[in-house]
Amino acid sequence: MDRRAFVTGALALLAAPLVAEAQLVGKIARIGYLSQRAKPSAVDEGFRQGLRELGYVEGTNIAVEYRWAGFSLDRLLALASDLVRLKVDLIVAAGGPAALAAKKVAPTTPIVFAQGDPVGTGLVRSLARPGGNATGVSLFTYGLTAKRLALLKEALPGVGRVAVLSNPADPFNAQQMKDTKDAAATLRLQLHVLEVRDPLGFDQAFAVLTRDRAEALLVSADPMFFDQRERVVSLATRVRVPAIYEFREFVALGGLRSYGASIGTMYRRLASYVDKILKGAKPADLPVEQPTTFELVVNLKTAKVLGLTIPPSVLARADEVIE
Repeated sequence: MDRRAFVTGALALLAAPLVAEAQLVGKIARIGYLSQRAKPSAVDEGFRQGLRELGYVEGTNIAVEYRWAGFSLDRLLALASDLVRLKVDLIVAAGGPAALAAKKVAPTTPIVFAQGDPVGTGLVRSLARPGGNATGVSLFTYGLTAKRLALLKEALPGVGRVAVLSNPADPFNAQQMKDTKDAAATLRLQLHVLEVRDPLGFDQAFAVLTRDRAEALLVSADPMFFDQRERVVSLATRVRVPAIYEFREFVALGGLRSYGASIGTMYRRLASYVDKILKGAKPADLPVEQPTTFELVVNLKTAKVLGLTIPPSVLARADEVIE
């Protein structure tokens, strides 16, 4: 063999693994996942399941940088800035505060969000034509608070005093509480607002609920309440107060009733936005998806513990009855 040919061939063989490695690295998309929660939950696993269904395997053809803010809004901004420094291809924002933080520090990075009211909070121009660098799914959680209050009275026709678990630290709480108070006035219900800003405040809130003899409880839509749902349900059961929540995950833990979208399904849908953007689509051109169905879930076992009889009209409309 000619010496020059041998050297050229040898160099090609040595370079081949490097080229292959470079090509492999080039195929791996790097995305950020920003959440105000303190730790992963079932909804986050829903997003990961959605990625797997679309053929993405973490560590193989996609890398996900997870960031958890522990319900600190200041930390959300810092973590969002950290993801920008890492030059991620896009940021998945789990929750409204995370989406707003990402939008503030990453005005050009594509953002995929799961949020309650993206138009009202200025994340997008409209649901059909988002514009800008953000799109995703609207959970429509905040807009259903008044509906939950009406469902609560329907199940408990004689109720007069209703406690409302509220988080004033949530930037979307003010509008949610306005809707709740308007609905209460229409339904002729007396509201007792119990403010809980962090997990340390639950015991005090439920002590006040007991002292004021609230006849029912409405748990406002709030990421911290969802994160602490096991504790919230346990306290409601302990003081024997009938409550209504936003998602079925509360009822699965022993809550009485819930009404809202399937949060697991909506988080899985986030993966489809990630897939489209990684393949070249622009967030401005991808309409925000809204839930088309809402679940009414009732736990009859809890009703029996509380000594309640759920009206047949309510049971007939329930999408799921847990016995």
